[in-house]
Amino acid sequence: MDSILYATADNPIPENHFAGFLEGRGGVKIRYAVFRSKEREAKGTVVLLQGRSECIEKYFETIEDLTARGLWVATFDWRGQAGSGRLIDGSRAGHVARFADYEADLSLFLEKIVLPDARLPFFLVAHSTGALVALSQAPELENRIERMVLTAPFIALGGQSMSQSKIAVIARLASLAGFGKRTFRKGEPSFDFARNVVSSDTRRFARNAAIYAEHPALSIGWPSARWLNETLGAMRRVTHQDHLTRIRIPTLLLCPTADVLVPRKAVGDLARIFRAARLIEIDGARHELFQEADRYRAQALAAIDAFIPGSDAEETSLGA
Repeated sequence: MDSILYATADNPIPENHFAGFLEGRGGVKIRYAVFRSKEREAKGTVVLLQGRSECIEKYFETIEDLTARGLWVATFDWRGQAGSGRLIDGSRAGHVARFADYEADLSLFLEKIVLPDARLPFFLVAHSTGALVALSQAPELENRIERMVLTAPFIALGGQSMSQSKIAVIARLASLAGFGKRTFRKGEPSFDFARNVVSSDTRRFARNAAIYAEHPALSIGWPSARWLNETLGAMRRVTHQDHLTRIRIPTLLLCPTADVLVPRKAVGDLARIFRAARLIEIDGARHELFQEADRYRAQALAAIDAFIPGSDAEETSLGA
């Protein structure tokens, strides 16, 4: 067993990697890993950003897919989850004090690990909350990142019993009243396939459930009020026209049309006012495209192949 990364029976650790811990903002430890391609000439490095509650291990299959294409992959766990430092003693709540802390950790990872130790050019592939961080940080990443792929970007909150605006008010009031570390839901998130809304693939869902069952320290519970307040605030900011006009990194938006967590309409609305972006919808897919059934997942990988220069497909332009 790797001393930093963890394998399960059907989820082996990709070979040819190095891993460690980086000191993030405020001294929080950030677990990272860099996976090298077996190809003699690297075609660049994908900086892979996870969603909320995910871990590096959940992306081993996708990492293998990308390194087989001649790309290196550099990735890390967000603060407060998986193998990175937790932020509330004695609590499993998914928490962050400030959304800017996520951005600071990404910048530090790029500066301390990716720039000196990975291979140019650099691309960014980000899912859900990771895509929200990428959108927020994108105006400052122009000189580092060549292209971005954002899957199911967490720019709106769907699948809830009350409206996003009401949740935002409650989360803000709870944070102001000193209850920011509390969660709104009891119990633990379910790993029951029949109740899940993120993937239609039984094998990948079971594989991911086994990761957390065998290594429970990698899992977290429901998001805290503070996490919701900070994240909803970031959503409002990054979807504003003024922010989007500052992003000049060519961007591909991948929207799974059966996603109940991020409304399809919200991603479509974003694409219409985001001049640097093009939108591809993957019909019938659920939220976690990289954990979906082959017929959906293959479409996501093919779109990445066609968009990221250096992969097998010819380079395409946004104007094509």
